[in-house]
Amino acid sequence: MSQHKSLQGSSGIVIKRNVLKRFERVDLLRKRGQWKVGDRVQGLRKTKPDV
Repeated sequence: MSQHKSLQGSSGIVIKRNVLKRFERVDLLRKRGQWKVGDRVQGLRKTKPDV
């Protein structure tokens, strides 16, 4: 469903997401050193998005 033009900001829809996709969580945990290649991708620890 689309959003009416009057409700959009000047640069389109900009929403801060507080839920990450699995591949985004793996990338973030890899950067932090909390996930290594070969670790399970199910049951990942909770992560907050970087600001």
